[in-house]
Amino acid sequence: MADRVMKLASERAVVVFTLSSCCMCHTVTKLMQDLSVNALVHELDSDPRGKEMERAMLKMLGGRGPAVPAVFIGGKLVGGTNRIMSLHLGGELVPMLKNAGALWL
Repeated sequence: MADRVMKLASERAVVVFTLSSCCMCHTVTKLMQDLSVNALVHELDSDPRGKEMERAMLKMLGGRGPAVPAVFIGGKLVGGTNRIMSLHLGGELVPMLKNAGALWL
């Protein structure tokens, strides 16, 4: 299942795996929208294999914290809400997005 996650994660410069009922998922996707990033949002509860993918992402995250949101930038797993917000507040997210080709400015 990790292969499927990685395949989906490489489809666009930024891919966010979410659950429709997750408020932190909404926060991260809203941040990407506010930064003018055209992220691919994959809602796991809309995928028949979503639960399996969620478990695979939890393993990729080292088994700690919630599996979603899981943000991939440039095909690499960056992390969840805490990591994305820390990068953003530290001024590191925008350069990372530029390097991945997700931002043009």
